[in-house]
Amino acid sequence: MPEPVALRTVTRTQGANAALKSGEIAPRGYQFAFEEVPVLVSAFRWMVRELAYDVCEMALTTYLVAKEHGVAFTAVPVFLVRGLHHGAIQVAAGSDVRHPKDLEGRRVGVSRGYTVTTGVWARAVLHEEYGVDLDRITWVLSGDEHVAQYRPPANVVPNDSPHDLEDLLRRGELAAIVGAPIDAPDVVPLIPDPTAAGLTALAERGLYPINHLVVVRDELLRAHPDLAVAVFDAFARAKQAYLDRLPGIEAPTALDRLNRRVRELTGADPLPYGIEPNRGVLDRLVRTAVDQRILSCPPVLEAVFAEGTRDLVG
Repeated sequence: MPEPVALRTVTRTQGANAALKSGEIAPRGYQFAFEEVPVLVSAFRWMVRELAYDVCEMALTTYLVAKEHGVAFTAVPVFLVRGLHHGAIQVAAGSDVRHPKDLEGRRVGVSRGYTVTTGVWARAVLHEEYGVDLDRITWVLSGDEHVAQYRPPANVVPNDSPHDLEDLLRRGELAAIVGAPIDAPDVVPLIPDPTAAGLTALAERGLYPINHLVVVRDELLRAHPDLAVAVFDAFARAKQAYLDRLPGIEAPTALDRLNRRVRELTGADPLPYGIEPNRGVLDRLVRTAVDQRILSCPPVLEAVFAEGTRDLVG
C-alpha cells in the first residue's frame, strides 16, 4: 500500500477537529502533518501571502477577498468556527454613545483590518438590526489587511495616532471599538445582553454567523483530484465525533457551551458542513461584504468551493 500523502496543515485545536489533531481520525489516503501557530491569524496571513501550508483554517471573508484577487487556494465547505457578534461592539462605560445610531458621524476603531470577519458581521448587525448608516462612520484600523491587494473605501483609515485603540476609546477619540474584546470594567458592550441578542437573531432569522472555513492549495487539488473530498470527509467525521460527545463534556469551553445552546434552540446540528445547509448565511455574508465594499461583486457560491465538495453535506 502506498504511503499516505503528507499535508502541512494548520488548524486551531477545538472540539470539532480534536479527533483529527489526536490522530483518532485521518483523511483516507492522506495524512495531516499539523503545525501549531500560536496566533492563528498569522497563519491566515502566511497562507494568503505565501501559500505557506497545504491545508489551512481560514477566516471566511479573508478567503473571499483572497479568491477575488486570485490567490491560488480553494475552500472546502467545512465551517469550523461560528459565533455571535452582537458583543463585538464595545464602548466606554458612561460615554454618550447609548444607541448604535449614535456612532454615525463618529470614529470607530476596528481590530486589525477592515475585512476581518468578526468586524464584517458586527457591522452587519449595526446596519441590519439598528439601521446604522455605515458610510457615515470613519473606521479606524489597528492593522493592515491580509490580502495586500485589497483597497478599502475612503471612510476606512489607519490609526496614525501613537495611542492604541483601547487608549483612544478611553480618551474619547473613538466612539467604539469593533472586534477587540476588552475585559475591563470601564468598557462595555454597546448592545445590552449581547448573547441574548445574538440568540434572538438566530431564533428569528436563522443567523448563526460563520467565521472560519478550510482551504487547500490549488496545486494540490489539481495533482490529487480526490483530495478535496478526503479533506471534507475527515473533518466531517471528526465533527460528528465531537457532537456525539458534546452533551457529556464535563468541563465545556465557551464554544462547547455555545454549541450546546444552539443545538437546544434549533434542534439541529450547530455546525453543519456543506454549501446547501449554509446557503442562507453564506449568501448573507457575501451580500454584506459587497455592501461594505469588501467584495466588488458577489461570487457564485459553488465557484468558490472545490469541485467534488459542492454537493456534500456533513
